[in-house]
This record gives sequence, C-alpha cells and structure tokens, in this order.
Amino acid sequence: MRAAIFRGPRDIAVGERPDPVIQEPTDAIVRVVLACVCGSDLWYYRGESPHAAGSIGHEFVGVVEETGAEVSTVTRGDLVVAPFIYSDMSCPHCQNGSTISCVQGGNFGDGTIDGGQGEAVRVPLAGSTLVPVPGAGHSDQTLRSLLTLSDVMATGHHAAVSGGVRRGDVVAVVGDGAVGLSAVLAARRLGAGRIIALSRHPDRQVIAKEFGATDIVEARGDAATEAVMDMTNGIGADASLECVGTAQAIATAFALARPGSTVGMVGIPHGDVPVAQAFFRNVGWRGGPTPARIYIPELLDEVLDGTINPGLVLDYETDLDHVADAYAAMDERRAIKSLLRIGTL
Repeated sequence: MRAAIFRGPRDIAVGERPDPVIQEPTDAIVRVVLACVCGSDLWYYRGESPHAAGSIGHEFVGVVEETGAEVSTVTRGDLVVAPFIYSDMSCPHCQNGSTISCVQGGNFGDGTIDGGQGEAVRVPLAGSTLVPVPGAGHSDQTLRSLLTLSDVMATGHHAAVSGGVRRGDVVAVVGDGAVGLSAVLAARRLGAGRIIALSRHPDRQVIAKEFGATDIVEARGDAATEAVMDMTNGIGADASLECVGTAQAIATAFALARPGSTVGMVGIPHGDVPVAQAFFRNVGWRGGPTPARIYIPELLDEVLDGTINPGLVLDYETDLDHVADAYAAMDERRAIKSLLRIGTL
C-alpha cells in the first residue's frame, strides 16, 4: 500500500509499505478515508524530536475492512474514528483515565506500526480502540470534524478539563494553532464566561472568535501578560491553557494564571515548567497527552448534532501524493492544519 514515509528531518515522501493483515484476533484493518498532519508531527519534521524512519501520522477516520475473531464492537463497513493511541480500556491506567499509559497500548505511525497517513491501518485492540460513527450519509463538514476527534479537538478539550474550566470562568488560551483553537472551543463548551485568545494571525483570530473567544491579545511574552492582567483587573485567568510547548508559551501560561488556579498544559514541552514561580503562587498544572478514547464519545455526539464544528481548523487540503506539501504548509505557517484526502466512503 501507499503511505507517507518519514525519512528524516524535512524529508517526507510517499512510499510503499506492506499491506496490513490481521495478526491477532483483536485486530482490525481500517481503510483510511481522511487523515491529517499533527502539530506534534512538525517536531519530528523539524528535527527537534526523534522519530524512527518509516510510518508516520496518527490522526485518521476510515472504514473497517476486516476484523479479527475477537472483535465484536465494530464490523466490516463501519465508519470509525481512531484515537491516536490504541488501548485496551481495561488496564489500571486506562481505568484511571490515562489511555496514553495503557499497558498493552501504543502509538500509530511510530516508524513501524502503520500510520494514519496511509491507505490502510492495522489497528491493534480494535474492539476497545475504534469508535463507530452512527448513521450514514454524513456531510464532508461532519467528516472533517470527526477527524479532529482523533487527537486535536480531544487535546483542546483535555487542556480545558485539565485546567478546571468551569461555568463563568475567565480563560486564557496560549497558542493559536489547531490545539489552541480547539481549546477555545472546548472552554466555550464548558461554559467559560470570558475567553482570551493569544493570537497574532488574523485568519486564526477569525476562527478563535467563531469558536467562542471574547477577546484577542496579539502581544507575546511580558507584553501579553501585562495585557491580560489589565483586562482582568490584575487578577489573571481562572484557568490558563498552554497549547504550544515552547519555553515562552509555558512561561506565559503560568504568568497569566491567577493564584490558586491550574494551568492545563497540553503542548509537548520543549521548555521548563517555572516551578518556583508556580509554587509561590499556589498555581498547579495538569495535562499531558490527551486520553482521546475517553473523550471521543461525548464530543462525537456534539459533532453529529452540529453543536460544534471543530473541522474548521483544517484549512489546507491535499492528497497523499502531496503529503510533503501538507507538512511544508504547516511548517511555513501557511496552514493551521493540513487535511489529507486518502480514500472514499
């Protein structure tokens, strides 16, 4: 089959991988319909995080082609959303809300296991991992939004949940990439009264406002902190959501958090948490990779009934032949998030 192959920093190309086959009775084979490029993929693309040569990509929706003998929750022909981590949903870690830590789990697109940026994927632990989508005849808009549930919208939701967003809260969102924009939408879902989005890009500001941002701050660093403090009468945000992972973004998120609050931190850290600053202000932090499989069912219902439309973050579209362009568009900030059309329903 054809799939995106990571060959090294700034070297993504379409190549051939073995057609996936059932290896365990808990496996399923999924034919990919839509996939996308994740912001975390860019860390590998830029050479800032290690990645084995081979398969890449972990966000996809598709149609079940075949199932192992022990898979009963999905069947051939089902449209499914695949969270970026496969998990058994029954081990102590999954039961404690951390599917990322599943004792039997793993990542799609890690160089060896099939990646979502390819024509098909062998899904281990398919019965507990894949989420079937009810109904038929879904619009393209709906399919795009379903795709975001595999990671980016679930990650934005995790930021808001980890930050303890409650009804009426003032929320500050650091980062205007797809995760940050999804966090704005998630904060609105949870009833935030005021959502301050830090963004310097007009196209992203438009989506942030559509998703529920009430205020936009274009400054960065100390200037951003000063602006938010002025807007909140010197108090700061009830919840601060860090959705980038750079040292500056992490420092800003903690500076914006009011004493006694929690920073929801979901950007892959490439900088240090300012522990002393947080300690003396009683600011906590929670977060990490999102347990997407846990969040997908509740978010799925709202996508299907039109309550949320997170697919708006997918603003660049191409096919598998042009996967290198999909990466370059995001790397050069010509796109918020790149969509790959790979198959059909």
